[in-house]
Amino acid sequence: MKIRPYHAEDCPVLLELFRGTVYNVNSRDYSPEQVAAWVGCVDPARWAVTLAEHVTLVAEIDGVVVGFGDIVPETGYLDRLYVHCDYQRRGIAAALCDRLEPLSRTGEVYSDVSVTAEPFFAARGYHVVRRQLVERCGVLLPNCKMLRKLTSGIER
Repeated sequence: MKIRPYHAEDCPVLLELFRGTVYNVNSRDYSPEQVAAWVGCVDPARWAVTLAEHVTLVAEIDGVVVGFGDIVPETGYLDRLYVHCDYQRRGIAAALCDRLEPLSRTGEVYSDVSVTAEPFFAARGYHVVRRQLVERCGVLLPNCKMLRKLTSGIER
């Protein structure tokens, strides 16, 4: 697996990967209405801006984009972390986090985590700060804000 920096031309591929992951993986924990709102409310132009503004890393296997994640180093906010539905449970999300988390300048990393991803983040040492409902296109989706305090050096 190769992890590389994001390039602007990656945006359409990452959007497709995100959509496929939500439809094929997150749909186990969210209703069809919630999944449709989650995917349907994404603004591609906004994604292009935030992916470029954040530190965004892309994971590839044999030249195929299989995952991505992004962090805001100034705040420690891990914004997105998605792995292609056909490449789940291969260590891709962990490898991305291993590279992204140490970039936080605050001594901690936090994220708004889906019900689906909560066990992954808990296994990495994150704890639930609060459970919340977020609105997407008029539909409420449950998730939780999770936080991980970092120690010195590279984590995990």
